[in-house]
Amino acid sequence: MNGIPLITVLTLTPLVGAALIAGLEKEQRTLARWLGLGFNAVALGLVGFLWWQFDSTSGQPQFVERYRWIPSLNVDYFVAVDGLSLLMVLLAALLMPFALLASWRIADNTKAFVSLMLFLQAGLFGAFTALNFVHWFVFWELTLVPAYFLIKLWGGSRRSEAATQFFIYTMVGSVTLLLSMLAVYLVTGLWDFQELAEKGRSGELASLFNVKLGWYSFSARTLSLLIFFGAFLGFAVKVPLVPFHTWLPATYAEAPTGVSMVLTGVMSKMGVYGFLRVLMPIFPNEMRDPFVQNLLLWLAVATIVASAWAAMAQRDLKRIVAYSSINHLGYCLLGIFAATQVTAGDDARWTTEKAAALNGVILQMFNHGITAAALFYFVGLMEQRAGRRGLEDFGGLRKAAPIFCGLMGIVMFASLGLPGLSGFVGEFLIFKGTFALTGWAAVLSVMGLLTTAVFLLTILQRVWNGPLDSKWTGFPDLTRGERCLVLPAVALIFVLGICPQLVLGVINSTVLQLVEGLKL
Repeated sequence: MNGIPLITVLTLTPLVGAALIAGLEKEQRTLARWLGLGFNAVALGLVGFLWWQFDSTSGQPQFVERYRWIPSLNVDYFVAVDGLSLLMVLLAALLMPFALLASWRIADNTKAFVSLMLFLQAGLFGAFTALNFVHWFVFWELTLVPAYFLIKLWGGSRRSEAATQFFIYTMVGSVTLLLSMLAVYLVTGLWDFQELAEKGRSGELASLFNVKLGWYSFSARTLSLLIFFGAFLGFAVKVPLVPFHTWLPATYAEAPTGVSMVLTGVMSKMGVYGFLRVLMPIFPNEMRDPFVQNLLLWLAVATIVASAWAAMAQRDLKRIVAYSSINHLGYCLLGIFAATQVTAGDDARWTTEKAAALNGVILQMFNHGITAAALFYFVGLMEQRAGRRGLEDFGGLRKAAPIFCGLMGIVMFASLGLPGLSGFVGEFLIFKGTFALTGWAAVLSVMGLLTTAVFLLTILQRVWNGPLDSKWTGFPDLTRGERCLVLPAVALIFVLGICPQLVLGVINSTVLQLVEGLKL
């Protein structure tokens, strides 16, 4: 396989599938679905081969492809994977067929739906593998287009407002991110993430802002922080971080089930990935600024606690899961912001704690992608069967649908971090590192853990337990096909809960490289 541009082939696979399906006749719904799954299977096979060939002892990018693209602007076609990007590519490859199968019954312009989903997957692959900002930003923006139309054309009754809000929020963040990176290019002439990270770490980047931009009305510190916050906003909206989160509940609630699964499972991870790939390596000194450190930690705590309380106040199951998604990604941001803390001497102890926090962050990204997508799938099944999804609409369904209850219960317990299931290990590592690095933020964030347990257990109590209303006596249990669809996710929950080293062994070398870049 040497000499084959595997990452390029991987990115083009769903893109070619999207183009072929778009050319089908409108009535060829079944063919469109099976072609979509076929191209997904090819993509998953390619990712499996990358995983098999990946050298987990190296923290350096692998399967590198680099070609001159726009020499006059120093733009390269530069793609590769390390442990972080490989895991995110695997997540996108696993969740897209899950989402397509969950959307199997969509009959309104099926070929367009499947084509847009594959187009979205190609954008995700490109964004997780690009190492040149221009190349990366093209894919970052391309994911917005299919996501917007998938929500607007196949969403719920308020889909137009939700799609517009989603697009505007994310576009504003993208504009500020682009402006900040243009400022970086103007003073360095570089777009390469690795080269920019070296300049950011050495402090050269901040001094170049002051010298080359000539904005002498700002102090050097103020100017570098201004550019940093422009880039920060782009990722904060995408995650989203409180208070930039208000687009998410309506978007997730109105999107069709399969699209909600991809939005929460993979697209929200693009924001966290941006913090790890772009913001933290290129702006480490700005993130260490005392004012910025405290602000970011308070925002992470607010994201964890406020979103958990907001979830408790909801009566729509889909909105509860949406706020739960914000809550869980808040833990990822807490771990990232804690890892950027200035530590005396940067000795082995602090390296270990920062590595624990960042390993937990990346593991949490993957685990949350699986559990959140599965929860949206279960809520979608309930709405499909009952025509409603309110917290107070049901009760006692365990008697009518015991398998449905059991499997959804497993996913919910994984989401709240029950030991032995996948959600526990990532959260444990995040809190292990955070308690040592910034204890006050960890202590306050524990309130979010407790609140998460309360609202998830409330769902189990009110939906599945208690007396069974006579109108739900015929509530269908999961079919054989639905069980087969969700069982791989449930199996992953158990496997990664018992043997998290399957993932940690792949990402740890990359994490150590990230920690090394944070040393003064």
